[in-house]
Amino acid sequence: MYRPEPLPLSIWIVNPFDDIPGEGLPPLRYWSLARVLAGRGHEVVWWSADWSHRRKESRTPPRGLEEEEGFAVRLVAVRPYRKNISLGRLRSHRDFGRSFERIATELVAAGRLDRPDVILASLPPLEGPEAATRLARRLDATLVVDVMDVWPDTFARLLPGPEWLRKTLSPLFLGRLTARRRAIVDAADALSSCAESYFAQIPEATVGDRPRHVCHLGAWVAEFPPPPRVIHHVPSGEAGAGPASGTARPLACVYAGSLEAGQDLDTLLAAVRQLSAESVPATIHVAGMGRLEPALRAAAEASSGSCRLKMHGLLGRSDYVRLLSQCDVGLVLVKPESLVAVPYKACDYAAAGLAIVNALPGELGRLIDEYHAGVPYTAGRGDSLAAAIAGLAGDERRLLEMRQGARRLAEAKFDREKTYASFADWLEALPLEAGAHRAAESGSS
Repeated sequence: MYRPEPLPLSIWIVNPFDDIPGEGLPPLRYWSLARVLAGRGHEVVWWSADWSHRRKESRTPPRGLEEEEGFAVRLVAVRPYRKNISLGRLRSHRDFGRSFERIATELVAAGRLDRPDVILASLPPLEGPEAATRLARRLDATLVVDVMDVWPDTFARLLPGPEWLRKTLSPLFLGRLTARRRAIVDAADALSSCAESYFAQIPEATVGDRPRHVCHLGAWVAEFPPPPRVIHHVPSGEAGAGPASGTARPLACVYAGSLEAGQDLDTLLAAVRQLSAESVPATIHVAGMGRLEPALRAAAEASSGSCRLKMHGLLGRSDYVRLLSQCDVGLVLVKPESLVAVPYKACDYAAAGLAIVNALPGELGRLIDEYHAGVPYTAGRGDSLAAAIAGLAGDERRLLEMRQGARRLAEAKFDREKTYASFADWLEALPLEAGAHRAAESGSS
């Protein structure tokens, strides 16, 4: 069926968190989307903060960014913060929402910036999409809320006491924030998300027949060589040579990501000790940074058995890709109470063709099962994690089959070359669909 080319649109992306161009490759969610949209001729403005959420330092866009990338990045001045969970971060988000709305209004009124056809705002934080909601109504733009987290529900795990007490306290402490989220989602003309399960966990997201779209965080599959194949149960290929390719080196596992309390890192240390006690040959590579890095480095220096812990710090992209390409297993050490669905690390592990050892139930667990891409373990239990790793170390045919399954999962669900093109297709069709939806609603009221 013939589909006419969409007219060039003015599209604003509102997200203060992601790395912007100049802060290292590869492009993550919003950089990837901005590139695709700009490449199709749309005028794209990405509104972000002048404080890097990941690096905790001030930032400025590199010179020539718009000429090189095809889109603009406008940084909004905010107060810095050092901790992800802090009053300082909340104040910084408040700065972002207020200043973004004021600056955008002034620039459009002065004719220095085109009125947007579409505003896509990430949730969280609350302040960005709240400002985007007011701007969308004032400027007659289609509002898309991109759900990146079940926020503020994720804060419930930080409340004191047992689970029954946290459930009692949660409405008292988080009720106002939840009401603000509900108002944002209710106001959206369309909803997108990085996980299908986030829609299910936010009741207001499934109300009505508004357009919805899922685009996983994804990975650049072409960055990684394919994993070794099995031909008549004989390993073939050089990539990731290890136990499953008949060599003598230990099973190579990797954890890549934040070294903070929200990750299941105490369980990792317990598993290392148990694997050594059971004489299972394995090397656990840890790449990342965070407040737990000193404790992990001390544990790595003390490890002396058959299972060794090796620290790499925060790697540049080429070194990161090289490390994953040399491993056999990727560890998703994320506590289920974090409510994370499908993290970046899982997408990268799948793209690298690593068998995935996973603590998250729900969407990621279902995808891993569907593609026979890895095994689960129970968060908080070192014996469970050790058993999962030992099982893969002791069965090379199963390991290689799961590595192939992981690569198939990445190609089907996580390949940004495909998924962000589909995301852009969906966004291009929205102004007409959302306009008709609003007209139908006003006509029935």
